[in-house]
Amino acid sequence: MPPGRKKPISILDSLGAAATQPLFGLKNQQLKDLLREFAEPAYRVKQLSGALYREWVDDLAEVSTLPKTLRDAISERGYQVGLPKIVEAFTSVDGTERYLISGNDGQTVETVWMPDGDGGEADDGSEAGTDLRRATICVSSQIGCAVNCQFCLTAKLGIIRNLTAGEIAGQVVTVLKRQKVRIGRDRINLVFMGMGEPFLNYDEFMAAVRLLVEEVGIPESRMTVSTSGIVPGILRFAEETLRPKLAISLNAPNDAIRAGIMPITRKWDISDVMTAVKRVSLRAKEKITFEYVLLGGLNDRLDDADEVGRLLRRANLPLKVNLIVWNPGPGMPYRMSDPDTVAQFQERLRLSGIPAFVRRPRGRDIYAACGQLKRTTELVQVE
Repeated sequence: MPPGRKKPISILDSLGAAATQPLFGLKNQQLKDLLREFAEPAYRVKQLSGALYREWVDDLAEVSTLPKTLRDAISERGYQVGLPKIVEAFTSVDGTERYLISGNDGQTVETVWMPDGDGGEADDGSEAGTDLRRATICVSSQIGCAVNCQFCLTAKLGIIRNLTAGEIAGQVVTVLKRQKVRIGRDRINLVFMGMGEPFLNYDEFMAAVRLLVEEVGIPESRMTVSTSGIVPGILRFAEETLRPKLAISLNAPNDAIRAGIMPITRKWDISDVMTAVKRVSLRAKEKITFEYVLLGGLNDRLDDADEVGRLLRRANLPLKVNLIVWNPGPGMPYRMSDPDTVAQFQERLRLSGIPAFVRRPRGRDIYAACGQLKRTTELVQVE
């Protein structure tokens, strides 16, 4: 280059690190379009897809089925594998692991591994198998959350941003790889109940589901998505041909109590949610799950149980209730229900004809339990 002449700045140079694009998260047609630019035969798509979604490679250099010249060309075009990385891990006394996982911009999101699950799938119509592993991965769809449930630590973060399909599915694969899970041999459940409201990031969430089903090989029957009651999202969900099971965060017997702890009710009340849920065509033996966080002295009285029973009987749906004892956090103005109260609430629902189950708290000591995800790194015992 002649002296004094500046090197031309390419688009990739001008964007710097932001120009690096992840391959993980691209669906089959996008991989086809990419490889077509390099005039590669069609079978290369299957090789690249297999490396990303079945072999779980971290780097293009590991994709030995592709010629080095092609790998180099893809890298020079600004692509990398882009599988999310675990930057910090915490292990509970009960074996649960909570991970801070780095996104494409370096922001962290939380994912939880429960080696024995938490009992949340009891009586939901899932296939059972006595010889299969029953681990559960709790997956996030956003960094932070905009719904602002008053009993949830994640709400204190507010909403930071949506995750991409690759970042959502990437959490799952990163944990599967760490735990040496064998797809098709080990039974793995996915619950989209981590940070964020999935139906406020609907397109990316559903794109992640399709990647996990079609590319990674996890059946949608092993997945459950929880929503606080985003009615437009539920209506879209009802039109999907490939979808997880549905869970609704109810948490109160009526709109008056629910509005105080879940402001989203002010936009869509319980009757709106129930009307939308009835649009979802259920598979054989499938049930809608209603999640109910018990808050001591607020929504855990026997009168509340009776009202919940009447509400759900009127819904006339195949359903069950998962009772969740509130998991404490610093600065939260609630208290846990005592074991006798929980047992009485459960029994009252069952006497009214509502199947009710108590979810086991997992990872409470490492802030990994339901409602505790806030990217906490300093673990302090909470009374």
